[in-house]
Amino acid sequence: MTKLSVNINKIATIRNARGGNNPNVLQVALDCERFGADGITVHPRPDERHIRYSDVRLLKQHIQTEFNIEGNPEPAFIDLVTEVKPAQVTLVPDGPQALTSDSGWDTQLHQSFLQDICRHFHSVGIRVSIFVNPDIKMVEGAHAVGADRIELYTEPYASTYVINPEKAVESYKLAAAHARRLGMGINAGHDLDLHNLHFLKKNIPYLDEVSIGHALICDALYFGLENTIQQYKYQLKKPF
Repeated sequence: MTKLSVNINKIATIRNARGGNNPNVLQVALDCERFGADGITVHPRPDERHIRYSDVRLLKQHIQTEFNIEGNPEPAFIDLVTEVKPAQVTLVPDGPQALTSDSGWDTQLHQSFLQDICRHFHSVGIRVSIFVNPDIKMVEGAHAVGADRIELYTEPYASTYVINPEKAVESYKLAAAHARRLGMGINAGHDLDLHNLHFLKKNIPYLDEVSIGHALICDALYFGLENTIQQYKYQLKKPF
């Protein structure tokens, strides 16, 4: 069964727009778990424009499902993750001014750096996933540096899906199959939604986890958070 990890960054964005603690990020995370989410994802950035480092520490104390912290492994991020010790850290190569993640790692160019980071997080018992484009060479690079999983960057899939679903998913199938042959776990995330999620799962049935935030929170405005989480989970488990 593919796990659904709910990215709650957007909840923090709304809170930060007015100050105070409304909506309550911790309460939403607990509600997501209560409504069926298999995990909680956060992506703290250096400017703390959405999830704050203090949120990460608080969430770790209370959530019961799998905790995934994603971000660029700059020193402050490394220190935070090392302190909090989530189940999984997802390494994402986004710069401090990036609006959102927009590409995967060049795992060959950054091999030495990523190898050191993987070794460090493994030393404190944290599973490491590396955000990559659906490219076999990048998958091989992630394996070479010691990552446990890859997370496939699915924005290109989502944008092409509306035009040609089969073309959209082809490189993802190949990359995922190669990762599986190498013994790696496979996650996916970015721009997945109720329209394209089931087709991705159909073509990569052994997906370990999807991390979904923006679309899920947008859908929750219309359908309610509990109903929305159940709809996403259904997309992952309904028959092909």
